[in-house]
Amino acid sequence: MLYRPYRPEDFAALYAIEEACFQPPLRFSRAYMQRLVRSSSAATWVAEDGGQMAGFAILDWTGEADAISAYIQTIEVAPEKRRLRIGSELMQRAEQSARAAGATLIWLHVDAENAGAIRLYEAHGYRREGREANYYPRGRAALVYAKSLPGPRL
Repeated sequence: MLYRPYRPEDFAALYAIEEACFQPPLRFSRAYMQRLVRSSSAATWVAEDGGQMAGFAILDWTGEADAISAYIQTIEVAPEKRRLRIGSELMQRAEQSARAAGATLIWLHVDAENAGAIRLYEAHGYRREGREANYYPRGRAALVYAKSLPGPRL
């Protein structure tokens, strides 16, 4: 498996995974995804298997120099490529990008019913910080998970 930064020519394959993973109204729009992958305050990682995209992760960050936080917008793995630790590696790459941007905290929302994603986040040291009712369409709740990121190693 090859892990690498996103390139503009990846967008069609990236969005095909979005379509395979989420149905409307839970799916991000093409325009929103394009804004995310083009943002200068975001990083997108791609997992590639034999020249085919197997998954991706998108995170962005906000804040001032002494208080930057990163937000994992999404981590998605093609259904046929799940359970190969791709999501785990993408999470590590996202965290590396967050640290490189100076973030000291990384956080995310996850569907309260997505047990597989919750297990992944908890396995990586994320702690549940709260719950937001009706966060997702159709009245679905989100859990909020966060993790402190260590400062640069000296």
